[in-house]
Amino acid sequence: MPLRFEALLALRLLREGRVQTWLILAGIAVGVAVIVFVTALIAGLQASIIERTLGTQAHIKIVPPEERALRALAAGEAEAIAIEQRAQRLRSIGNWPALLAALRQDRDILAAAPIVSGPALARRGAASRAVALLGIEPESYLRIVPTHEKLQAGRFDLSGDQVLIGSLLAADLGAKPGERLRLETSGERARTVTVAGIFELGVRDLDQRLVYLGLKPAQSLLDLPAGITGIDLKVQEIFAAERIARRLQAALGVQAESWMQTNRNLLDALAAQSSSTRLISFFVAISAAFGIASVLAVSVVQKTREIGILRAVGVSRAQVRRVFLLMGALVGLLGSLLGSALAGALIALWQGAGMNRSARGAFELYVSTELFLAAILLATLVGMLAAAFPARRAARLDPVEALRA
Repeated sequence: MPLRFEALLALRLLREGRVQTWLILAGIAVGVAVIVFVTALIAGLQASIIERTLGTQAHIKIVPPEERALRALAAGEAEAIAIEQRAQRLRSIGNWPALLAALRQDRDILAAAPIVSGPALARRGAASRAVALLGIEPESYLRIVPTHEKLQAGRFDLSGDQVLIGSLLAADLGAKPGERLRLETSGERARTVTVAGIFELGVRDLDQRLVYLGLKPAQSLLDLPAGITGIDLKVQEIFAAERIARRLQAALGVQAESWMQTNRNLLDALAAQSSSTRLISFFVAISAAFGIASVLAVSVVQKTREIGILRAVGVSRAQVRRVFLLMGALVGLLGSLLGSALAGALIALWQGAGMNRSARGAFELYVSTELFLAAILLATLVGMLAAAFPARRAARLDPVEALRA
């Protein structure tokens, strides 16, 4: 094989400089372990944050368009026409059954659920609290927000006059499963309901104000017979939600709001975390590159006479260059394999110590084969690039001058 001679020579040179080789291997191993572990840590944290955020909301919401009215403003003798946003009232999405059917046929949408939402007052005895009613069709809505998995007490049942309430609201009203509440909305509409279950979504505002009930009872209470106030959507690719929302808005003439639009601060935080991970990886790679380059540069100086002999017996400049490039690649590859093993041990230690489940905010590390392969490839390429200058220097040595050294 063409590279067999260069590979054997590279391995021999690495063995002869055993102490230097092991030192640089240790440095690369630690660097790769840091890259893999920190990347898995940040990716796991991001996945946990996204899951907790989107576990309580739709990826995209279809809502009725805002109403606007024209108002004439007088200023002296001149009049100007200005657009003023009218105080919003509950309105239904027009022709929503056809729209819902079209959305469910869309290739990017996994689930679509009609909802009716609006304000109300919940009373139990002398206690009363302002609440937000959310009327749903359970069979479609639970594919978007799995509320049935968040039950603390009771059962998931929205048939008839059964409702679900948040844990903090239940505490405020002193309500338990099986007990009765009175829901009152504007227009003197009221309904007595039974608490079927108590949920905890982990979001204070939702757990303190949200009341789930069936779609038809909500339509009756909020004076929207056969109407809905929105359609919740779940998409296949969560980070494509904004693009999909804009496409739906243009194609169907609806107003669509994605989670990326309503959680802008969260996206900024996730971007900052990703940038931090890339910076850490960059500086670790730079440190490894300088270490490899310095070791190989010293090796060129130490092996000057041997390189001169090789050149004198007919070894070409290209072969000498390949020897040192292979040395860099081998150091990077072996160091990355050791680092991957060290990272695996750290991840196993994290899992074994119960760090992924020991606290309320605990999360799983995001570990994948691709992450380890990427780290190994990065370290190998960095090794080759770091060896470029020492390889060039070794190849340019004059055989006569090298033998005199």
